[in-house]
Amino acid sequence: MRAYVAVTDPRLYRFLRARPHFEEINFWQPSGSRRFRALEPGEPFLFKLHSPDDFIVGGGFFAASAILPVGLAWEIFDDRNGSLSLGEMRRQIGRYRRGRSDSRRDHPIGCIVLQRPFFFDEADWIPVPRDFKKSIVQGKSYDSSTPTGRGLWEAVRLRLQAVTAGEGADGQADMFGEPVLIHPRMGPGAWRVLVIEAYRRRCALTADPALPALEATFIRPPADGGLLRVDNGLLMRADLKRLFDAGYLGVNPERRIRVSQRLASDYGEAAGYTELEGREIALPEASHDRPRREFLAWHMKTVFRG
Repeated sequence: MRAYVAVTDPRLYRFLRARPHFEEINFWQPSGSRRFRALEPGEPFLFKLHSPDDFIVGGGFFAASAILPVGLAWEIFDDRNGSLSLGEMRRQIGRYRRGRSDSRRDHPIGCIVLQRPFFFDEADWIPVPRDFKKSIVQGKSYDSSTPTGRGLWEAVRLRLQAVTAGEGADGQADMFGEPVLIHPRMGPGAWRVLVIEAYRRRCALTADPALPALEATFIRPPADGGLLRVDNGLLMRADLKRLFDAGYLGVNPERRIRVSQRLASDYGEAAGYTELEGREIALPEASHDRPRREFLAWHMKTVFRG
């Protein structure tokens, strides 16, 4: 197992610590030039303050990463980005970009989605490992198979057990033993990011690539017994999503588009949509991310206006 120690703005740390009800957060990076790939889902991502406060003060568990326009990142995560407003977030990005930020442009930023964030009392802050050089500006990975990495995880584990003690009988503290992946429940923000990435930022029905016009939609919504799983999601244009949710569009278990005849009878002209009838949707590359046939069958039976 690996852990990543990330240099963290003290302002962000204070903002997030004051909101212990957050179950997921977006740890954003002002430059959207490179996607974060240092961890696998479930591995710990740790917050280290700027020097001279060379301490690890908390963290979370990595869920997903992506490069997203700042406006979309705000739409998905809102104040879980560590800001009170989109305007404030843009100003923070501008300060990091040192005047290179155009307020009229929806700059791409790096998004690192973390589940179940945690924070330590100051008395429990962990000194960074000796090999964490002051010249490091973003972060450094540690492997639990090495003495330094295992010692770091042990220090984090002991504090996590203290944080979770008395939080209920859900057995959370038992998770923090040997260095193994921890898989907390996926949050809605991580789900949206993963669906966007799975469909390669294109509408599954039309292949349109205009990301601001695309929305992730549930095949079987959680309110109807669906789960936060990538194979329970589709990425589509906002207008198609609304028709899908209303039952005027469907995708059958063979993953072909169905257009309800009631669209034309209820609203008149529907030529722009009826031409989609019978098309095969675009599928994610990973087989485990492709829409599950059982979910599609549920939507066709329960929602689609056949």
